[in-house]
Amino acid sequence: MATEHYPMGNRLDGKIALITGGARGMGESHARAMLNQGAKVMLADILDDEGEALAKELGDACAYVHLDVTDRAQWTDAVAQTVATFGGLNVLVNNAGIANFAPIGEYTHEQWDQIMAINLTSVFNGITASYEALKASAPSSIINISSSAGMIGYSSLPGYCAAKWGMRGLTKSVALDSAQFGIRANTVHPGAVVTPMTKPQWDSPQTHVAMRRLGFDYEISNLVVFLASDESSFSTGVEFIADGGETVGLPPAGIDFEGFKEA
Repeated sequence: MATEHYPMGNRLDGKIALITGGARGMGESHARAMLNQGAKVMLADILDDEGEALAKELGDACAYVHLDVTDRAQWTDAVAQTVATFGGLNVLVNNAGIANFAPIGEYTHEQWDQIMAINLTSVFNGITASYEALKASAPSSIINISSSAGMIGYSSLPGYCAAKWGMRGLTKSVALDSAQFGIRANTVHPGAVVTPMTKPQWDSPQTHVAMRRLGFDYEISNLVVFLASDESSFSTGVEFIADGGETVGLPPAGIDFEGFKEA
C-alpha cells in the first residue's frame, strides 16, 4: 500500500481503536490510516497469521486479538485485551462482513442466518461488549461499516441488503441512547471498493456510477479517520456515503471516463 495514501498527523492522538476484520482489506487500510494519525489500534480477526504479521509490521501502537465476531464471549475477551494493552477504548470500527448471493426464492435459510450473524448481530455484540469501555474513555465513536446496499437495493443480495439496512436502524437507536454518555454512532456506506472480496468486479464497467470507477480502500479510510476524530464531534446517528455517486441516480449515458484508475 502506498504510504502517500495514509498521511502522517496527530488527528487521532489519544484515541484507542478496535477494528474488526482488521487483518486485511478495508480493515487493514483503516488501521494504517488511523495509526498514521496517532491512534493506537487493536486488530481483531479470525485470520490469525495475517493479523499477527500485520500487527508486527505496524509497530508497537498496534496489536492483534483473535475474534470471531459471532462469539459473544470472544467479544468480551477482545475488549478486555484492548483495554489491558492500551489503557482504554474509545473508537469501535465494526468492519467485519461477508457477502453471499442468490435471488430470493433460491436464497437459503442457511445463507440468511450466516449473513445476519456476521453482518448485523455481530455489530450488536460488539457495541454491547464495548459499551462500558466506550463510556469510560469518552468522547467515543462507534463507526459501523455498512454499504451502498444499506441505502438502495440490489438483486440477488437479499440478506446482505437486509443486514446493511438493519445496521442503519441499529446505529440510529444506539446514537440516541448514547449521546448522553459522550458516545457517537454513525454508519459509513462504501460503494464497490477494490478489496479481495470484490475481485470479480474489478474489470466490470462502472457505468452506473457517476465517477465511473471503483473506490479505493484509503478513500473510505479517510472518512473513518474523520469519524474517529473529534473533528466530527457534532455528527451522530447519520449516514456517511462514499460511493462515487452510485446512489445519486442514473448518470448520463455516452460519457466515457478512464474509469478504474487509482486516485
